[in-house]
Amino acid sequence: MRMPLFFAPLFLCVLQPVLCAEDLRISLSLPSGLYMDAAWKDDWPGCQYEDGIAEGRVERVTRDGTPALRILYPSKGYGSNKSGAGWRFPFVSRAESAEVHYTARFDEDFDFVKGGKLPGLCGGPKTITGGDKVTGLDGFSARLMWRADGRGEAYLYHINQPDKYGDQIPFPEDFRFPRAEPVQIRIQVVMNTLEERDGELRVWITTTADTEPKLVVEQTDLEWRATLDYGVDSLLFNTFYGGSGKEWAPSTDQHAEFSDFRLVFPADP
Repeated sequence: MRMPLFFAPLFLCVLQPVLCAEDLRISLSLPSGLYMDAAWKDDWPGCQYEDGIAEGRVERVTRDGTPALRILYPSKGYGSNKSGAGWRFPFVSRAESAEVHYTARFDEDFDFVKGGKLPGLCGGPKTITGGDKVTGLDGFSARLMWRADGRGEAYLYHINQPDKYGDQIPFPEDFRFPRAEPVQIRIQVVMNTLEERDGELRVWITTTADTEPKLVVEQTDLEWRATLDYGVDSLLFNTFYGGSGKEWAPSTDQHAEFSDFRLVFPADP
């Protein structure tokens, strides 16, 4: 069940008082080829901004019978305007707990350089990224990053973050994102009680070498909000190189694929 919401300018959204109680799968059912604006709107209803679609950086492909979005990260490009793709997909008015599941696959020669962003979850009237101040009244975000040599980390914007540019929680030291293999990603956000640091984040990763998902991040002392006006409400499809300088950019064109998007709403956060 999809509950389209509507965004006002400057990434502000008006949330409808309807809660999606069922798991939600994102269908990518159109033929392969360049992912055009009409197809994007059909697959991701309710989004009111996008990066990368109009620029031709997203292609719909099929791998092992499964439709996927193949993302181009152009040579020397960094930041959301010049690399990858991004949009905010509103799926509920306000959830106290939600999970996003998806599969990522980096090309066999993918150059991780210094790092880049991967999709996650967010909530609130504003899309909080890029050094935005977190007041607890405007919103939060919980994405992932790949880092140099394929290391991984959670990348969060929350009230008590230690730095203007988010909070970075590294995966275990021995973790590396593989190339040319599917990686199943599961991100869970549980909202905090007001005036308490009891919000939660968990990240599980499953590679082809794993017999079961590995819990790579568990944080239970987060303060996502200072008001009950919002909870988890959107999937933040956000992937690009950067960072904010040319040292983050790849020297050649790079690609990664994303598929099997599913949103889950646990009954008991």
